[in-house]
Amino acid sequence: MGKVIAICISENKGTEKVVVESGVLIENFGLEKDAHGGNWHRQISLLELEKIDDFNNKGGNVDFGAFGENLIIQGIDLKNLAVGSILQIGTALLEITQKGKQCHHHCKIYHRVGDCIMPREGVLQRY
Repeated sequence: MGKVIAICISENKGTEKVVVESGVLIENFGLEKDAHGGNWHRQISLLELEKIDDFNNKGGNVDFGAFGENLIIQGIDLKNLAVGSILQIGTALLEITQKGKQCHHHCKIYHRVGDCIMPREGVLQRY
């Protein structure tokens, strides 16, 4: 069974997200007050805590939300879930719609350390 470690939102696209104490999922939108919310296939992004920890252990030095992730989870191997899989978070059912996310312009993290895990480790979902 997985666990949500942190919830992160941002007011604007292309910016790092900040940790919030709680979040509200809105059907056909995603996380309330998050810039990526809307009626499309990339409403909510997930990263595994273990992947962030590995990145930081290699000198990444990033905080939660730095990759633009909404939910940081622990105990679920996202790489082994197929597009179309359903994850239950609380009472919400989230559908995996995309694995990985192509970066059109490298983010601040990539420019600082030469790597970003979101393109290969991130999972995008809709609610």
